[in-house]
Amino acid sequence: MTSRFSFELQATDGAARKGVIQTPRGDIRTPAFMPVGTAATVKAMLPESVRATGADILLGNTYHLMLRPTAERIDRLGGLHKFMNWDRPILTDSGGFQVMSLADLRKLTETGVTFKSHIDGSRHELTPERSMEIQRLLGSDIVICFDECPALPADRDRIAESMRLSMRWAERSKEAFGDRPGHALFGIVQGGLERDFREESAEALKNIGFDGYAIGGLAVGEGQAAMFNCLDYAPGFLPQDRPRYLMGVGKPDDIVGAVKRGIDMMDCVLPSRSGRTGQAWTRRGQVNIKNARHADDPRPLDEHCTCPACSSYSRAYLHHVFRAGEMISGMLLTWHNLHYFQEIMQGMRDAIDAGTFAAWEAEFHATRALGDIEPV
Repeated sequence: MTSRFSFELQATDGAARKGVIQTPRGDIRTPAFMPVGTAATVKAMLPESVRATGADILLGNTYHLMLRPTAERIDRLGGLHKFMNWDRPILTDSGGFQVMSLADLRKLTETGVTFKSHIDGSRHELTPERSMEIQRLLGSDIVICFDECPALPADRDRIAESMRLSMRWAERSKEAFGDRPGHALFGIVQGGLERDFREESAEALKNIGFDGYAIGGLAVGEGQAAMFNCLDYAPGFLPQDRPRYLMGVGKPDDIVGAVKRGIDMMDCVLPSRSGRTGQAWTRRGQVNIKNARHADDPRPLDEHCTCPACSSYSRAYLHHVFRAGEMISGMLLTWHNLHYFQEIMQGMRDAIDAGTFAAWEAEFHATRALGDIEPV
């Protein structure tokens, strides 16, 4: 097993890329989907169950973990990997997006952000240096620079001001991160939907130098067409020999479209959140298991799926346990959703390797367009 972080680009098909990120805690096959373990758990799943779906890496959240149970407590207990019983790689985000979207009475300065916790109202300050310290205490394998993420839409002046502040914070994050062999630091490209700002941001980050590069500030309500338009050019501003991470994406067709445009890594709460609310993602689109039409349906969610929900349980059973409020409902549907998302990733890796990505993508969209079949 390697003692350092590295990225090997193994194959390309158009802009789509297949590779492997090597870390001391194991390899990450790319393109990779990272299940989100916000509070040191992927909701409704055991860590070994998450691994069984095919996940190579999880995401943890700096903002939530700094508030509860605190990074210092996790460090005293042996670090995040031991704390949550996950011995594979972990990426932690910087906390910047959650400060913007969740925190109360947020005040932004050149130094950082002061805010009140959405949990208990306690006051905190998050700076590039503090974000790096928290992520070091957690022991994450991939650390993300602290940035400011403005809500869209915003005018060009606001986007430019925010992006340039984030670039100054990126320099401070790099300095505070220091020399940590086996751990990686990713910079975040910002700039809204403005091509010139995205290019300026990417150039600034390349001059600083990072182990990988994230594209932030998308999937925040701008719509898929606008996101794809940005991804048509933004990945091309980044080095070929570093992984590219699109933050907070997304739905299956978002994921496929992002990989088509040169993205290597993604994360989203969607598979687990959907599972807890009775939504299953399948090859033929979404299934709302709470609908009455499933009450007498003996079929599995997807007859081609090998996850426990599909191989051992009927739609009728899944409908029943969801309606009855049983915990197993969220467990089974989340397992299925995560399994399906990982199947998508494996399908794309195989297709890129074979040079058949366009055909794979066409079949993916054609199958989804058929829609879920009514019971016969």
